[in-house]
Amino acid sequence: MTCHPVHVAELLPFRALRPEPKLVASMIAPPYDVMNLDEVRRWRASHPANITHVDVALPEDGGDPYNTLARRVSDWITSGTLRRDEEPSLTIHRMSFIDAAGTARTISGVIGALEVTEGSAVLAHERTTPKASTDRYDLTVATEMNLSPVWGLALGAGLTEVLRESGRDAHIAAMPDSAAGSVTHRWEVVDDPTRIMAIQEVIARDDVLIADGHHRYGVARRVAEDHGSRLPGARHTLAFVSDLTEDQLSVAAIHRVYGGIDAADLRRCLESGYRLIDGGVLDTERGAASLPSAIAERGQPCLIGPEGSLTWLDLDGDTLALVRDLDGARLEHLLADIDHEVHYLHDPVEAAEQVMNGRCSSAVLIRPVGISEITRTGRTGELMPPKSTFFSPKLPTGAVLRQLDGH
Repeated sequence: MTCHPVHVAELLPFRALRPEPKLVASMIAPPYDVMNLDEVRRWRASHPANITHVDVALPEDGGDPYNTLARRVSDWITSGTLRRDEEPSLTIHRMSFIDAAGTARTISGVIGALEVTEGSAVLAHERTTPKASTDRYDLTVATEMNLSPVWGLALGAGLTEVLRESGRDAHIAAMPDSAAGSVTHRWEVVDDPTRIMAIQEVIARDDVLIADGHHRYGVARRVAEDHGSRLPGARHTLAFVSDLTEDQLSVAAIHRVYGGIDAADLRRCLESGYRLIDGGVLDTERGAASLPSAIAERGQPCLIGPEGSLTWLDLDGDTLALVRDLDGARLEHLLADIDHEVHYLHDPVEAAEQVMNGRCSSAVLIRPVGISEITRTGRTGELMPPKSTFFSPKLPTGAVLRQLDGH
């Protein structure tokens, strides 16, 4: 007898808010959480209707920034800068880029409204770091909108195939990406009820695993709990869902940068689980750009110490035998009993700069998590440490927005 899950992953069509067609390229920007304030200001300066004017609160937005941003996006709707679809739809989003190996890639997924209520078939894959989430919460409540999507992975097979046929009214825009270089984004509307149902049926075959946007998904749940009666659309959140397959994912590492602990003390902690092998010295911070390929070839993380000293970390003994086979989990285990601060950086050059400029004591460059391990996480529910995965390209904000009025 075949057993079916009690809950299925629910992705609903909705009446999307979209930029006026000629403004798509000018309005989109990277997600708020990959930009610093200077980058936000540069995106704002690029166009008066760039989404950063409403997606990121800056000091210059005044003493009541979230209501300022809410009024701004409301003005865009009134002026026609943002236009709402007449009928509910899903949106196919295709991202084309050249990967690190020089191969042309296209990742295809679908944008819809993903259920956030308790008991939904949506799973986390990593623990989140404690951080103030009031910014996203306050912005969502003030604007009564989802401005940026979470990224979900369909554990059931077949989504890429059902998305192969193009939708209508395609809009195309290029955007730089810190990991993938220049990415061409293409959005296609799907409003045919039969095709919408076919896409929904594929997604509902199994659970959806959150790839990127754990904090946003958590905030969406809080908004649903606190304001669901007033905002019926809050029971779902804006989401991009793609297949959990090798050809539809590009996963990079997020490296560990340590402060609040002396470099020598950190080495002593690492020696309890690794054999430390001298790797020479970095000539410049830029030299760190070649380390990820060496890490992949050796199968070992690399410690960057004061003045650019390099040390390879080779598993040693039984200390880590029962720890999950993830570099992040092993480091977390070895440092669990000593005071330290850890920050997370995707760019190995930036991590090296932090050490060599004295802003932190050491950094450990780690290996990316494999697709099989991500799949296992979805099946077993065993969460990875925070910031274990870096999915790229990053989903732009601003091409598809969702109001929470339930339509």
